[in-house]
Parts: sequence; structure tokens; C-alpha cells
Amino acid sequence: MRKIFALVMILAFALAACGQAGGGGGTVRIGWGGSPDTLNPGAAILTEAYTIFELVYDSMYELNLDGSYTLSLAETVNRSSDGLTYTYKLREGVKFHDGKTLTAADVAFTYNFYKAHEDFPYLNAYTGYLESVEATDDYTVVVTLNEAIPNIESQLVFMYVLPEHIWAQHAEGAAATEFENVEMIGSGPFKMTEYKPNEFVHLTANKDHFARPPKVAEVFFQTYESQDVLVQALKSGDVDMITEMPATAVEALKSDPNIKVVTGAPFAPGVSDIIFNQVSPENCPTDAGGICTGHPALRDRNVRLALAHATNKQKLIDVVLLGYGTPGLTLIPDGLGMWFNSTIKDYSYDVAEANKILDEAGYKDADGDGIRDMPDGSRPLTFRMQWPSDSIDAPRQAELLAEMWMEVGVKAELAAMDPDALTAACCPAFDFDIILWGWGSDPDPNLLLGVHTTAEIPNGYNETGYSNPEYDALYDQQATELDLQKRIALVHQMQQIVFDDVVYIIPYYEQAIQAYRVDRFTGWLTDYPKVELSDVSSLVVIEAVK
Repeated sequence: MRKIFALVMILAFALAACGQAGGGGGTVRIGWGGSPDTLNPGAAILTEAYTIFELVYDSMYELNLDGSYTLSLAETVNRSSDGLTYTYKLREGVKFHDGKTLTAADVAFTYNFYKAHEDFPYLNAYTGYLESVEATDDYTVVVTLNEAIPNIESQLVFMYVLPEHIWAQHAEGAAATEFENVEMIGSGPFKMTEYKPNEFVHLTANKDHFARPPKVAEVFFQTYESQDVLVQALKSGDVDMITEMPATAVEALKSDPNIKVVTGAPFAPGVSDIIFNQVSPENCPTDAGGICTGHPALRDRNVRLALAHATNKQKLIDVVLLGYGTPGLTLIPDGLGMWFNSTIKDYSYDVAEANKILDEAGYKDADGDGIRDMPDGSRPLTFRMQWPSDSIDAPRQAELLAEMWMEVGVKAELAAMDPDALTAACCPAFDFDIILWGWGSDPDPNLLLGVHTTAEIPNGYNETGYSNPEYDALYDQQATELDLQKRIALVHQMQQIVFDDVVYIIPYYEQAIQAYRVDRFTGWLTDYPKVELSDVSSLVVIEAVK
């Protein structure tokens, strides 16, 4: 069925392409390797879902490609002298896609809705300092904080405003995460037309958008399971832009006169991580479905440190990324500029040192099979290594890691998993040993810093199960530190702590590599510090080549 469907879609795309030349509008066809896990903003985890949210919903602020913020739904904001109260005056006449007017009541409902649901994996985290949110009239929203914070913009920019008249009936209990939101009524530049999981997302332009009515008529996001097919689809003209590709395809695409390849820092700086399940038995979130089957050796810092020394990051960058990346250190990527602690000295690639660490910690090869065993002989150091099946780079990365780690007597059993299944096994079930995955970063470090906190273990946002009271205290401190330099120092100290504890191995920070056809649409925004062609900023300004 999937092959038949794909053929139908390609034919439909081809017909759309024939109709877009010589005038405005047109159908933009974007190929990517993933798919939204849900259309419900409260429940969503995967990056693809948030790409769609940015197109379909509006929020109080807009994050620009240069990293700055501008007001979006609000025309003005007034901050009280104590930094605790923000009064937003909304634009009048903003409409949801079903024709209903967006008012301050919708904003207040949305913020309070996100705050009320601690089970929301991401959006609830932005509400931690919201004391109250009130609509004092149809176009005035008063946000009161329980403590002054330095980053109100980054807290509100991804809190997508929902229509109260639709979501109020899904606001309580499990209904909030179970609501599929298939009609996805927002107020953004694009409207949801149709969504088929793991196949496509079809959006049409909201030509009445208050600020950014798209020039194109519609956008298709088509999911391709094979990276080779994804690249071929661009070369053959079946798609107009691709959001990802293997580095091996870059040179061939650059030689095609109809294709432009764009590389640079990701809009949301990416972090590739090697996740170790190190949750302790006392922190296993059994009430939230935790079964905590991780290999006990991974709770030993000596084992994690040895694996860090046995990981040749430069080889991973050269082979997997063909050089389009830099060695990683912590979850805070180098793309976050001043927040990145560049003074951290990485663990050297040193197989002899790794073997020495394991020897001294008592991990011997008791039966001579080439694989080390636990000090008590109870089980070998054989770890399950899994990754999402839609990842382009993880399969090769996994093969290389398995080869590297076998040099120190550690075996990895490799397996790709459906992203939803892997999420269920990971967070908060902790039913894994090692996962190869990654994060996209907020422009502010607070979100990624929160990944390491003990409080986030029960909901699975803390994917390693790491717990350190000193780190937790510093996290709370930096979140309300108004002095920029003092906050930077705290953030750098926190990175050093988790690096020293070897919470993750961060193999690299990957550059964004995207490509588009120059003979279809023009106007893609490529002259900015960040690269993201699927961002709303490009998709509202591109237009068909005449």
C-alpha cells in the first residue's frame, strides 16, 4: 500500500509542478526523513511536529533567523519595574482558520492549559515561572511571574496559541494528550489540510494572515524512508527542497545546475548524543511506567568514561558527516554562542587508557570470549544500542561505535526502531541500554539544561535518569539569575559537572545541510547565520519561478 500511495503522491506532485510556472501561488514539495509523532502540541516530541506547529500556529513572539525576537501576536508589551508582570496588547482582528477571532482569552487559556499539564513533555517546562495569566479585556493579556526571569521571550515563543472554543473540551486529564487534533485549527500562515502519519503533511496558505500571508498556494511535506530516495527525489524534481541528506550526497548535488546546496549552523543548533541509561533503582519512575531494564554497568562512571576514551569523534565526523560537524562536549552546543563552555577539555581518544580504566574497575574478560564481564561475573558488557529508524546518520555511527568499543571488550547489539516505539521504550520506561539520538536546541539554554535535572526523570524528559543535587540547585539558580555574566558562569559550571560525570557522550555538533531546486521557487532565505529552509520565514516569502 505504501508504495502505491507514494506513486500516487509523486504523480500529484508532478501535476502540481506543471501548474505552478508562469504565475503566483504554486505547490511547494518538501522531502524529509521523518514525520510528526502527533499534531497535539501538548503531547508532541519529535522535531517534525514542531516544524508544522510553527507554520500552523502563532505565538506571542517570533524567533528570527538571526537569533533575535520580535513581537508577533502582540503589538506592544509593558514590563513592570520589578520584572514580575508583563502586559501584552494583542493585535486586533487576528482570525483562527475556522473564522473565529483570536482574543486574549485564547492566549490566557492556552498558557494556563500548558501549565496545568505536567505530563506535557516540553511545553509545560516553559510555564514553571508563570504565577498567573489573565485576559483583562479582549486584547490585553497580563502575565504575572512568581520570580523575575531573564528570558521571557524564549519561554513564550514556542507556546503556540490554541483556540479555546476547540480545546476547552479536551483540557482536563488524559483527554489533553489523547486529543489527536487532526483538524489543527490555528491562526498561522498555513492551514492544515490533510495529515497521514509517516506519509505526508498537506498545508494550504492562509492568505488572510495578519502579518505573513504566504505567496505560495500550498506546501506538501513528503516522508521518504530511504535517504537515497530522498536525494533522488530532489534530483528528479519530485520534490523542490529537502531538509536533510547524507553528507555523501553533497558534492553530487552541488554539481547539478538546478540544485543549490546550503550548509551552516542549524536554526535550532543540533546535538547528536549517545544516551546512557543510568537511572538508579530508587529513581526508577515506576508510577509513570518505568521498568528500568538498563545494564547496571552503565551506572558506573568508570564504564562511561572508558567508552568516552574509546570513541574516536573525529573519525565519526569524517566518516559519517564527511567533515560537516565539530566534536561535541555537552548538550549545550557550540551554536549557542556565549552559553557554550568552550573551556572544557575533551576526553582524549585513547584505547589504552580506556582498557586501563576498565581493568582497574574490575571488568575482566572472565571466559576469554573477547567481551568483558561485570566484576561479579553476573553478565557480560553487552549493551543494546538502538536508534530511530528515520535517522540518516545513526546506522553508520552505530557500526563505527561498535567497532571502536569492541577494541576495549564492550559489545554493542545494534537495532533501529520506529521513532514512536523508541520514545516509548526510552522515556520514561527506561527500557534500554544505549540510544543514539539527538536534540534541537532552544535559543536559550534553559530547556536543554533541564534535561539533566532529577525532577524531569518521572516524565522521561530526563532521558538518562541522571541525578545530581548540586546540578539541580544550580539549574534553579541560573533560571532566575538576571545578571547576564553571572548566569553565563552558572551555565558553564553546570556543563562542566555533567561532562565530568560523563552523563552522555556527545560525538559531534552537526552542521545543517539542506538543498533546493533553483528552477522551481525563488526567495529562499540563505544569507543568514542560521540555515532552515523549512522555517516559516522562507515558506511565506518564496514564490514560483516565472
